[in-house]
Amino acid sequence: MSNPNEKIRVLVAKPGLDGHDRGAKVIARALRDAGFEVIYTGLHQTPEMVVRAAVDEDVHVVGLSILSGAHNALVPEIIDGLKKEGLTDVLFVVGGIIPDEDIVSLKELGVHMVFTPGTSLQEVVDYIQGAAPKRN
Repeated sequence: MSNPNEKIRVLVAKPGLDGHDRGAKVIARALRDAGFEVIYTGLHQTPEMVVRAAVDEDVHVVGLSILSGAHNALVPEIIDGLKKEGLTDVLFVVGGIIPDEDIVSLKELGVHMVFTPGTSLQEVVDYIQGAAPKRN
């Protein structure tokens, strides 16, 4: 971060029809407790809504929580939308139930990190702390 007092702004989004948000809320609280500024979108967000929130909130990090299995459909749409809006410097992370065989393809699309069940909250905090983009 160019300004050491500027908090890392993280968007935690629940795209798609997945109605389970306990994990997303736990992550959002852990990030907030670690000193991040967290914007939580709530359930049932379309890819367009996630992109709009990322733009409007000027976030450093976009984090998706996906438990529905729709990651191969939703992630490319959101990444394309972020690129179209010029948000090429945003750290993009995904958490949830993601099969190992899908992680490589998600990373090839532009996902920086995939957090699967069993990842500790501290691991998520540490990764974002170290990888969030620096802005001038």
